[in-house]
Amino acid sequence: MSNEDGQNAVVVERFFEVSASIVWKLWAEAEHFKKWYGPQGFSVPVAQIEAVVGGKRVVCMSSPDSGMKMWTAGEYLEVSPTKRLVYTEGFADENGNAISPASMGMEGHPEQTQVTVELEELDGVTKMVLIHAGVDPASGAAGGWQQAFDKLETYSKEIAAT
Repeated sequence: MSNEDGQNAVVVERFFEVSASIVWKLWAEAEHFKKWYGPQGFSVPVAQIEAVVGGKRVVCMSSPDSGMKMWTAGEYLEVSPTKRLVYTEGFADENGNAISPASMGMEGHPEQTQVTVELEELDGVTKMVLIHAGVDPASGAAGGWQQAFDKLETYSKEIAAT
């Protein structure tokens, strides 16, 4: 699918049986983000999240089998609590410095992508639409996001129960 600028984009729509404030917290607070982000089996040992316009984000995702660590970094462009979150994302080192995808053997991958998360609460159920602009929908990224959102769904129910 293409976004409004005609770029490739992965678009995922999900519904969560919790309030938008809970879903927001899981995106905007590092201690919660680390509990669900990444495909099944992956962990997030580091998440530095400053969810304000101009704030930085540095995330490390670790694979379950090889322990390979993949760092990403970006900047928050739009922050509307419980409604909308927009940030850039690109490969990085552990200090948040940009690394070329080509240097990692990922020819053709953009230097930077943009993630938009839109939330809408409808009678206690939250509709979430994620748009990951700059990522080819055929890349498999949608499957990774779906797995992460399966984890988000489980964790959001745990948070709501407390």
